[in-house]
Amino acid sequence: MSLLTEGLVQSGLDVTLFATGDSQTSGKLVAVCPHPYSEDPSVNPKVAECLHISEIFERSAEFDLIHNHFDFLPLTYSGLIDTPVVTTIHGFSSPSIMPVYKKYNAHGHYVAISEADKSPELDYVATIHHGIDIAQFPFSEVGGEYLLFFGRIHPEKGVQEAIQVAQRAGKKLVIAGIVQDREYFEARVEPYLDGNQVEYLGAIGPAQRSDVLGRALALLHLISFDEPFGLSLVEAMACGTPVIAFGRGSIPEIIMDGETGYIVEDIEQAVHAVAAARSLDRSACREDVEQRFAHTRMVDDYVRVYREILRMEASHEQ
Repeated sequence: MSLLTEGLVQSGLDVTLFATGDSQTSGKLVAVCPHPYSEDPSVNPKVAECLHISEIFERSAEFDLIHNHFDFLPLTYSGLIDTPVVTTIHGFSSPSIMPVYKKYNAHGHYVAISEADKSPELDYVATIHHGIDIAQFPFSEVGGEYLLFFGRIHPEKGVQEAIQVAQRAGKKLVIAGIVQDREYFEARVEPYLDGNQVEYLGAIGPAQRSDVLGRALALLHLISFDEPFGLSLVEAMACGTPVIAFGRGSIPEIIMDGETGYIVEDIEQAVHAVAAARSLDRSACREDVEQRFAHTRMVDDYVRVYREILRMEASHEQ
């Protein structure tokens, strides 16, 4: 959201960002909640959400367009205002939320973050892949010898599968990310941590991120769910590191099989892909990200969508 906001401001748009009070932005900041409720136990999350959403909709007449990244709840306000609302759908947390999206399908404007994540029950104005600030991910021409798992520690993200592949390929595995499922971590990951063949770095920030990504031989992304979009894949490829992944969800939209990584079907294929990873051109990974996943492209895509929506709304009024 920060990359999009800053890019829109740089493009000359007048942007008001509704976010927490400690947010940093070049736009105009409006904050109901001083800090994220995940960091402030005194804040009731549901109350904070309601106050946050109502603030922007009560001020809707001040804006040409509202861009919603807050999932389905703000849609329930959209029929009460004249300002058009575009909603980027960042995946569907559950089929139970679909009735809200379906109710406002004709009235609202939906953007998908990948073709794979589109629902056949909804209409979309565009598919816009996420972008990254490539300057934050220096290119590493050589890479290293270790395999990398980079993401949240959860069964669906394939940490145990990454351990299996690394063991069979005879490679060290470096794991970086937050522990989202403590029971899974203690049972399926922690017993293998020896600091030598399998190393856990914990959650790493921007200062370490590029170094860890760039020095890897390959990123393992052996997920067991249909992922809406995998930012870690793009970040790794920006550093020149190819990706070995199961072809679930948006993966085929991100990886160019045989060029920027390998899309595999099982552990056995993943092991073979590790052996072939060194033959891939790391500069091709970088170039593909520069062409398809730069944040400037994302900003341009959204500006085009905004203009199209405003044209559509103007034609309906005539």
